[in-house]
Amino acid sequence: MERYGIPYARPGQVVGLFGGSFDPPHQGHVHVTLEAMKAFGLDRVWWLVSPGNPLKERGPAPMDRRMAAARNVMQHPRVEVTDIEALTGTRATADTLTALQRLYPQVRFVWLMGADNLAQFHRWKDWRGIMDSVPVGVVARPGDRISARMSRAARVYAKYRIDGQARHLLGRAQAPAWCFVNVPMVDVSSTEIRTRGEWRAEVLPE
Repeated sequence: MERYGIPYARPGQVVGLFGGSFDPPHQGHVHVTLEAMKAFGLDRVWWLVSPGNPLKERGPAPMDRRMAAARNVMQHPRVEVTDIEALTGTRATADTLTALQRLYPQVRFVWLMGADNLAQFHRWKDWRGIMDSVPVGVVARPGDRISARMSRAARVYAKYRIDGQARHLLGRAQAPAWCFVNVPMVDVSSTEIRTRGEWRAEVLPE
């Protein structure tokens, strides 16, 4: 598999990390990325295209195919599509963050997620360690607002929530810190695209 290398970040920069299988990547991912970058005051965003989601039984499409598709759909000078988890050999977000903080000790990372992920965040490996190590930016998706606000993670870390009006301060906040923002959403999902047969039916040229 082609390797894309470790991305560059200057000391002091605030980098948002947007992880997922991107199976396939779509305009919803692009929209969340750009809205998060604007809302949370991020200098850059890295997409972390995962070799596989530990919470999903079925594996995704081949890594090279997803990387190529992600780079095709996400074209912005401050957003980089990466295969960092393949390079570091990590799968769980907590392990990936530990590896990145070792590689970039002077960079400030913010973990980005959709509200649907916050709703089941307590199932992630060492989810409290994630909350305690980096600020977390949560972007609302259609139908997920109530379940996210009522989630275990939201309740446990309620006192560390940054008000939406101060969302631009998240990137410089000391963890634990998290912020929930509502933005106009693109109501599309990777699952729907796969169900319609618009992804796995395609074959990349040799």
